[in-house]
Amino acid sequence: MTRTSKATAERGAKAVSLTDQAYAQLREDIITCTLRPGTDIGEQELAARLSMSKTPVREALARLTLEGLVEAFPRRGYRITPVTVKDITDIFTVRKALESVAAELAALRMTDEELETLEALAKKTYGQDRTLPVLEFVAANNRFHAAIAQGARVPRLHTLISGYLEECTRLFHMGATIRDVTPETHEDHTRIVTALRARDPAAAREAISVHTENTRRGLLTALIADENSPLEL
Repeated sequence: MTRTSKATAERGAKAVSLTDQAYAQLREDIITCTLRPGTDIGEQELAARLSMSKTPVREALARLTLEGLVEAFPRRGYRITPVTVKDITDIFTVRKALESVAAELAALRMTDEELETLEALAKKTYGQDRTLPVLEFVAANNRFHAAIAQGARVPRLHTLISGYLEECTRLFHMGATIRDVTPETHEDHTRIVTALRARDPAAAREAISVHTENTRRGLLTALIADENSPLEL
């Protein structure tokens, strides 16, 4: 490799690294609502905030726009994608349909080892005293649901459910920071694991369906009641 090409490659690696850094930080800020839904943002403002040039910020925003976390407006800038009541209802309607099918199949196809792992995830709690960070709790919740989808042994179904779990991460964080979901989540997850261990497809389907509805209703109730909620009605 020539000196010129090596220098070019090093600059490219540095640019990618800065883009990744900007993406990771902005994504976390969006998910944790440090950047609240509906907030207008600009490249220059974010570049100053992250202490970097506008180029990696612009590239990071492009990735976040593709993920649906940011909206781009030509010649105007960007906005953190708002969260509406309809968004939450639509997302959980689809999740309920997909995960009900996954639970039915997983009841017959998950191994005993997979069920042991699932039960451990079901015991994760966080508590509003922050004994376990909310993001870690949300990640454990996502792994719980993804494990059931994986256990269904239908790769396309797993991919779809994983995508919706990713989309729900910000919603879960919004809800978990204003209400203690530990008792509700633990009870529902335990019921799901019990049905799966019994190898009962109908009971597994019912358990995860009830859990999805409980989560949707609890999330909306808490967000609507909270005067500081970023939810748009």
